[in-house]
Parts: sequence; C-alpha cells; structure tokens
Amino acid sequence: MASHRVNGIRIEIEERGDRDHPALLLIRGLATQLTHWPEAFLDALVAAGLRVVVFDNRDAGLSEKFEAFGAPDVESLFKATATGEAPPAPYRVDDMAADTVGVLDALGIERAHVAGISMGGMIAQVTAARAPDRCWSLTSIMSSSGAPNLPGPTPEAMTALVSQPEDPSNRECVIAHHMETQRVIESPAYPMTESEARRYAEGGYDRGYCPEGVARQMAAILASGSRVELLASIRVPTLVIHGAEDVLIPPACGEDTARRIRGARLELVTGMGHDVTAANSPLLARLLSEHARRVGEPARGE
Repeated sequence: MASHRVNGIRIEIEERGDRDHPALLLIRGLATQLTHWPEAFLDALVAAGLRVVVFDNRDAGLSEKFEAFGAPDVESLFKATATGEAPPAPYRVDDMAADTVGVLDALGIERAHVAGISMGGMIAQVTAARAPDRCWSLTSIMSSSGAPNLPGPTPEAMTALVSQPEDPSNRECVIAHHMETQRVIESPAYPMTESEARRYAEGGYDRGYCPEGVARQMAAILASGSRVELLASIRVPTLVIHGAEDVLIPPACGEDTARRIRGARLELVTGMGHDVTAANSPLLARLLSEHARRVGEPARGE
C-alpha cells in the first residue's frame, strides 16, 4: 500500500497483478475500506489476467479525513432530502469521481475498467460519464441511479443504516454493531461465516474507524441527488450487477440503472444481498473478468 497525493488530497492505494495487464479499478462503498475486498475476490481477478487497483475513498481508511467540517447529523440529512432539499455537504459524489481519475493519474494508468459497489457504483457511474476517455468499461454493482421514486431500504435495513453502536467508544460494542448490520444486509445464499464477519468488522475498526467520515460520505450521496441525466450520456460498455435479495438498495434500483444507460447489460443475481463475501467472490470475479474480456482494449486512437 502507498499514500498518494490525488486531486489535492491524500489517498491510500494498493495494486495487485502484472502492470502490463489491463487495469481494473475497484471502488468501495459507504463506510468501507480497501481491505474489505475479500482476498478470494482480488486473487480471482488477478488470476483472470487483470491489474487490480483498490483504494480508500476520502474520509475512509487511511485516506484523508475532512474533520474540519465536523459530523453531519444523519437523521437531519434524510429529513432534508425527504423535503426535496439538497443537504449541506463538504463534498459530493462528483468530487469522489475526480479522486478516482486522480488515482489513475497517480499510477500512470491511461484507461481502466472501472467498477464500484453501492456508493462506489455511484462514483463509478459519474467517472464513466465525466471521464469516458479514462474508462474501458463500467460495472455498477448493487447501486442506483438516484432517480426519484425508486424504492428505498426495507425498514430493518434503514434502521441498520442509521443506527449507532450503544457505546461508540467501546471497540467490542462497535464491532458487534457492525456484525449485526452485516447480518441485516447479507446475501442469503452467500453469507459471511461468523469468523469472516468478525474479521471484516475488527479489521475496519482497527485500521481506520471514522464514524464522522461515514456521515460526511452519506451527506455527499444525499446532496448529489439524481444521476438520471448523467447516465443517459454514458457510452462506455456497461454491466449492471445487482442482488435479487438486496434489502438496502432494492433490485429495482439496479434494473432502473441498466435501463438508463444505453446498451447496458443487467445481471440480477439470485440469493445475493448487499455485500461482497468469500462465498460470492467467484461469481462476481467471473462476471467482472468476463465483462472486461468482452470489452477488450480498443486499439489506440479508436
């Protein structure tokens, strides 16, 4: 891992695989870090002949934190959005997409296959729309267009999303809370084992626990609003992957995303919820690597 100055801020980046192979840039979702990608997932992508690049989004992991802006009140953010207001935010999804392009610049990568999960899918969508010359392809996973009137999380998933640990200063309490949240949004057919869920929660806490950063990322999502018009401009080959059992971002959101991007292909995965686990890693790695092979790398100048 290495820290790079990217888009004016410090971003933590890691890469795997042969540097001469096609690059695949993976973007994490809300509140998660580059270390949350399962090793089995990354290994399978490298074995498929890809140069895999992962990084911590701003306000997560070892990347730069925006502490000077304080912690937004998440409940107030949702209330503002419900009334049609754009809540205040220190940055937006567009800024995070600019970070993504900056990661490519830092590594000297001219173009990459760009894929993201959840919030990362939103960032990937904006990257493909704003910087198509840097993207061989786009894969939007368990994400959304942000269109109005799309279904939201189930009540249980929404409670898990906005709830706080009973004692935020107690490590074990925070880890237990994260594990409980994971169980709410997990893939019924591809669940994490108990030990995997604990490693996931402990690793995130010990490496870079930053609840204020999570709130700022949430503010960025809500303040950015709909990407409907932006998605209509995307011309790079696009794959949309969504879990049929996703209770956090329902499958209708993935279906809507695919409809709004010209030529996009939808893969609705039975038994998958809102997570990437050791169990669903082979399936997701296959879909991503097949998409990359199908697209290929056009000759320079095309």
